Amino acid sequence: MSVRHIRFAERNDVPQIVELCSLHAAFEKAAYDSEGKAKGLERDLFSNDPKLYCLVVESDGQLIGYATYMKQYATWEAEEYLYMDCLYLKPQARGMGIGRELVHRIQEEGRKMGCGEVQWQTPNFNTRAIKFYKRLGAVAKPKERFFLKERKGGIG
Repeated sequence: MSVRHIRFAERNDVPQIVELCSLHAAFEKAAYDSEGKAKGLERDLFSNDPKLYCLVVESDGQLIGYATYMKQYATWEAEEYLYMDCLYLKPQARGMGIGRELVHRIQEEGRKMGCGEVQWQTPNFNTRAIKFYKRLGAVAKPKERFFLKERKGGIG
C-alpha cells in the first residue's frame, strides 16, 4: 500500500463513506440500507453545528477506512466524553498500525474538545478488534446494547 494519510472527511467523500459503511455493516453481520444515507451524513457532518465528526484514511485517492465520533455526556462521571461510533478499515489496510493512528487521532481531537475519555463498542465475535483494543490499553465493560425503534402506530 502506498502513501496514506488521515484527514477529516470532505463533502465529496460521502459516497465512499457510504460504501465503507456498507462494508462495515457486512463485516459486523448487520443489515444495511444505503438509501438516504449520503444525504443524512452530509447534513450531519457538514452543518454549522455538526452532530458527527469523521476521519478518513486515504491511499491513492481512495478511502480505505474511516472512524466517526461524537461528543456525549456521562452522567456518572459528570463530564463529556467522545463516543467512537465506527472504526472500519478495508481488509488490505488492517495490521498496518492505521487503526492505532485513528484511535490516537480521536483521542487528540477529544482533548481539543475538552474530553478526557473515548468510549466505543464492538461485537463480541470481533476477537481481532478486542485484542487490538486491549493492546491499546482499553478496558471493556460487559454490557448488552438494546435498540428500540419506533414503529408505525407507536413504540413496541
